[in-house]
Amino acid sequence: MRFTPILPLLALTTLIAGCAGGAIAPNYTSQNPDIMRIGNERPADPQVKTEDLGSYCIKVTETWNEQGKTPDGKTLWALDTQRSVVPCN
Repeated sequence: MRFTPILPLLALTTLIAGCAGGAIAPNYTSQNPDIMRIGNERPADPQVKTEDLGSYCIKVTETWNEQGKTPDGKTLWALDTQRSVVPCN
């Protein structure tokens, strides 16, 4: 049986075409706009809150951070939340 260089080339071409065809288009929407926003202006940070959980309290600090850009150049903003235990007043 003779080795033909066409078979490996055909297999490689099929593999590349199969992988490229399954690319997923990005979707820059959110069902909850309270955690992700799109726009060039940074959203205002929410106020720092203190939650009373009975025997202790938690201070909740939220900040908006830039997470990149959309293909049309708009900024993606994601809300980060930091919690820390504090004494109740």
